[in-house]
Amino acid sequence: MNQRSLSPQRLCGRLLASAALGVLAFATPAAAQGSPEAVAEAEQLASTLVAKMTTDEKVEQLLNVAPAIPRLGVLAYNWWTESLHGAGGAVPTTNFPQSIGLAATFDPALVHDVARVISTELQGLHTLARQTGHLGKIGTGLDTWAPNINIFRDPRWGRGQETYGEDPFLTARLGVAYVTGIQGPNPDLPDIIASPKHFAVHSGPEPSRHTDNIMVLPHDLEDTYLPAFRAAIVEGKAGSIMCAYNRLNGEPACASNLLLKDRLRGAWGFKGYVVSDCDAVVDIYDRHKFAPDAASGVAVSLRMGMDNECNTGTIGEAKGLADRYKAALKGGYMATSDLDRVLVRLFSARYRNGDLAGMRARQPNATPVSAVGAQSGWDLSLKSAEKSLVLLKNSGILPLRSDVRVAVIGPLGDATRVLRGNYSSPNSAPPISVVDGLRRAMPGAKVTLVPFAPSITDGDLVTEGNFLTPDGKPGLRAAYYNALDAAKPRGERTYAAKPVVTRIETTLGSSAMQLKEVSDAHKVVWDGFFVAPTSGLYKMGVTGVKGAIDIGGKPTIISDHYSLWGEAPKYVEVTLTKGERYPLHFDIEGGGAAGPGLFWKRITHDPWGDLARAAADADVLVAVVGLTADLEGEEMPLKIEGFDGGDRTSLELPMDQRELLIRARTLGKPLVVVTMNGSPLNLSWAKANADALVEAWYPGQAGGLAIGNVLSGKANPSGRLPLTFYKDTAELPPFHDYSMAGRTYRYFTGTPVYGFGYGLSYTSFGYAAATVEGLGGNTANGIRVMGEVTNTGSRAGEEVVQAYLSFPDQPGAPRIALRGLTRVALQPGERKTVTLELSPRDISAVRPDGTRQVFAGSYRLFLGGGQPDSGLPGSEATFRVDRVVDLPK
Repeated sequence: MNQRSLSPQRLCGRLLASAALGVLAFATPAAAQGSPEAVAEAEQLASTLVAKMTTDEKVEQLLNVAPAIPRLGVLAYNWWTESLHGAGGAVPTTNFPQSIGLAATFDPALVHDVARVISTELQGLHTLARQTGHLGKIGTGLDTWAPNINIFRDPRWGRGQETYGEDPFLTARLGVAYVTGIQGPNPDLPDIIASPKHFAVHSGPEPSRHTDNIMVLPHDLEDTYLPAFRAAIVEGKAGSIMCAYNRLNGEPACASNLLLKDRLRGAWGFKGYVVSDCDAVVDIYDRHKFAPDAASGVAVSLRMGMDNECNTGTIGEAKGLADRYKAALKGGYMATSDLDRVLVRLFSARYRNGDLAGMRARQPNATPVSAVGAQSGWDLSLKSAEKSLVLLKNSGILPLRSDVRVAVIGPLGDATRVLRGNYSSPNSAPPISVVDGLRRAMPGAKVTLVPFAPSITDGDLVTEGNFLTPDGKPGLRAAYYNALDAAKPRGERTYAAKPVVTRIETTLGSSAMQLKEVSDAHKVVWDGFFVAPTSGLYKMGVTGVKGAIDIGGKPTIISDHYSLWGEAPKYVEVTLTKGERYPLHFDIEGGGAAGPGLFWKRITHDPWGDLARAAADADVLVAVVGLTADLEGEEMPLKIEGFDGGDRTSLELPMDQRELLIRARTLGKPLVVVTMNGSPLNLSWAKANADALVEAWYPGQAGGLAIGNVLSGKANPSGRLPLTFYKDTAELPPFHDYSMAGRTYRYFTGTPVYGFGYGLSYTSFGYAAATVEGLGGNTANGIRVMGEVTNTGSRAGEEVVQAYLSFPDQPGAPRIALRGLTRVALQPGERKTVTLELSPRDISAVRPDGTRQVFAGSYRLFLGGGQPDSGLPGSEATFRVDRVVDLPK
């Protein structure tokens, strides 16, 4: 990491570690240094450029797809890029654990490193787009709409998996680490511009997000919903921010005086640009009815501080989207000066991130495409997955013996789609399932996969090695045809008789973005054969394309239309024979919302008989169960038992998985349960009945190997829960209620199944008495916490040291709150002293009226491996603050 990078350790408080034989210091690199002269140069260049534009050219630049202006030398640009836990693009990228899994590492330094890799890969994808002439397509810009730093306040929210959990402090530390990692050492000359989202007070329900008016008390706004955004802007220096769909206390977030003017540009001094969530500006006039028509709606948003509108009409190449802004100018709802102010912000950003040439202080981006998908990224994905795994229970069965006989059961045992979570690219390095990960980690063991019955979690992309071209070579023949009438919408175009490119591709997946000869308006046709690797019963479906796979001489796996956004495949059950060639023909037109994909799952119609037979020949059962991001996620057309529109209506596992676990328990073999999910599950049964329990989240491309390494003991688990795992939603307030009373570990007064911050290890740790002293001799200035941690077990391991505060008994104070953390690696018998410095803001709380203060009075501090009531080791100390300290918003 560059020495000028903003150190994530510094963001959690300065850390010193002293070993028994000396002092080991973790150096804190200097904070990110800005370049005011570069900002001034960029703004001057942008102002000069904007002054040369016509009104028609100006308004077109306000949308996420900004067209080229050839006469001014301006190339096309698309502001829409996603990278929550990995870049997505035309070539294989690195897929890290879903954000909630990264949060479980409790490791800002690791998240910073992950973001650096993502940043590099985004830059490489931009280079590829320049080389192939596909600038202006989603995923090619030098900015990204990440991280998601909303607070996961309710376990029913389907998008909670995208966040860093339920705690404002942890979310702020990880959010700042991600922002500084993505942007690089100089926020004024960023490698990639970060856009933390969704500003603000946005966490479901998904089906009503376009119309919700969230009423929030001043206390909850300051205490819970805004701290992470403040940290990302004030500390992390994020160059952008995304405003949300919902209204906040009556005002649409993308036209909110409170959010965009008072807090963002006022109290926090934000100088960057604001991008809207996709169609949030349309919602202002179409759903919220906050403005009477489109012209006044776009104007009120722009004048309040929104600079760049994401509009999903750009996916379908809708015409006339910029006309609303021209109508706003004509109607007097906004002035040309308003328009110019916004455009200077946007073009200044494009100069400063290296998209536009001309700055003395900034060379254009030149990251090679070869930097995408590098081995170093794969290694980090494995490391981050291992650190994200949370050991919740272990009766002694783990780690497994090296020669053990393992039966892998459950619908997710061989699954790969589940590893990715949502907001991830299917075009990543080949993912490793749990069964394959166990086989790699334990070559001396006998690892058997037991097929499961058809389930709602089914559906993995068919990978390379299962296709043949018409002439019998590995892969599929892909022919690319350019449109003769590109201006027409999909479905109405005609295409050239001869393809511009014909090539062999390893899977069913478009590579148009890699090909310079292929225009944006194109058609791809694939021909060849699908070949089953094993005889048996399969569940198969296809999405994104038209065409079929023939089985027994008849079209069987069929798609008769190009899929809509979020549309699930229609599955059929087929019996296949190993080695037989099944003819395949599919096509897709470019510019659609859904990409091509062929999905499959090996299944059985005798799950309980197969389970019993496998258990008889096994020493241990490893049940891999949970959810998928096709069940929980962003607004989706799904309503089945336990799920509604992307959200959850129950904390239970799907019914067939619950039955599987109960039946497995009766077979007399030790049961290890591995859960993969993006939100809390009711783990009461597993806590009481399983021999071991591991929470694995959606662990990324290397997730199966990480799980194999942890179950085998090659890696020692050290993750912690960034969420409270409740037993039932009946313990919680209604989902629509945004009051924090009764929510999260800070305000929940019940007994959770597993608490926030909880996690076990294969070793054990002990804490000597902690001490607290005031900074500068006065605790009102912040505190320094010191405590000695010892590895009291027989294995090397990492302890996640957490500092929790209990506050003076005054209105507004939480029950308890995490306010410091660090990781410390220890060999058996080794001891180190950790030192955490907590700022006044770290020890502050919020009054009911929204005033943030360091309260006067007595505090209790717990320094340990989890919360004070978790049963994990730790040490307690007390201190007093003698005066009230008011802190700025």
